[in-house]
Amino acid sequence: MAKQGAVDELLQRIAQDFENLPKQLQNVASYLERERANIMVQRINEIAAGCNVHPSAVVRFAQRFGYSGFSEMQSVFRNDYTDAVTPARSYQQRIRRVIAEGEGNLPASQMALRFIDANRTGLDELVKTFNAKQFDAAVDMLVKAENIYVVAVRRTFSIASYIVYALQHTAKRVHLVSGLGGMYREQVRSIGKNDVLIAISYPPYGKETLYCSRVAHQHKAKVLAITDSALGALGREAHATLLVQESSAFAFRALTSTICLCQALFVALAYKLELKVEETIHPGEYDD
Repeated sequence: MAKQGAVDELLQRIAQDFENLPKQLQNVASYLERERANIMVQRINEIAAGCNVHPSAVVRFAQRFGYSGFSEMQSVFRNDYTDAVTPARSYQQRIRRVIAEGEGNLPASQMALRFIDANRTGLDELVKTFNAKQFDAAVDMLVKAENIYVVAVRRTFSIASYIVYALQHTAKRVHLVSGLGGMYREQVRSIGKNDVLIAISYPPYGKETLYCSRVAHQHKAKVLAITDSALGALGREAHATLLVQESSAFAFRALTSTICLCQALFVALAYKLELKVEETIHPGEYDD
């Protein structure tokens, strides 16, 4: 059965306690989220400089979350996060690692069941962490939007493609920011203050997705982030954030929870739009 990574667990705890942290420790928290892929190789002085705090504040931060000091906290990033964010680790390398760890002796059917079980675990986690207030805010944003732009790259591009397909069954004007021909700038340049950008990304965050999010903010559009942390580079400044912690099996992360959440988002939006249409029909209109 898949389990949530130690780094994800730590960042979730930090997010829950963020508002209670002193300003200096909030700086450390934001830095850890923003630079999570690099923490494993940075010295405490580098981190302190990046947070604009004294190194002792970094130590206090680590101790507040149950570690003896900075080194023990850093080891969590080093041990847990390298595999998740290293682009050089190809799919072939992951499979070879599974074999090296003895998992390769499993029958194919057992590997399939293990992966299905990991997806089920992810859906259970989605239910536990579901934020109704944020979800309702996301739906309201989409109801009011004149145009809906959707962007996601690489692993999550299929999710963006699905959302656009689903939303095109409504009366909304929907645009997939695909970046075809490298034209992210051109495809998102017309976004305006009455529009919404749905941006989907997980660490290591897609630079194209973050770029589109920045453009949306500059143009006074609303941003709906679908990501793993409210403190992350994508969720931190979004107008609404839907959090997903995907499970993994055999070093491969699932997408089941994300697609489930996006389907729920579409169904809720379609329902609200249909109610809105019905409200414009006068009760006695068809009485004759």
